[in-house]
Amino acid sequence: MRKQKRDIPHRAFIRGYQAGFSMKTKSLCPYQTETDTGQEWLRGWREGREDHWQGFNNQACQQKVSAL
Repeated sequence: MRKQKRDIPHRAFIRGYQAGFSMKTKSLCPYQTETDTGQEWLRGWREGREDHWQGFNNQACQQKVSAL
């Protein structure tokens, strides 16, 4: 099994980051917010929001996500 499939919290962070960068609301979190996976999604969402506000472009966002 590939590592990507097993590391669910990391995948949740990346999806949250992409949602935050796309300026989607945090109410779209697909996980229950009281779980660890939900907290990782929200952490990614906050970081994505900050990067969007700081003026990162889509290419920089893609590079950052691929480096994670």
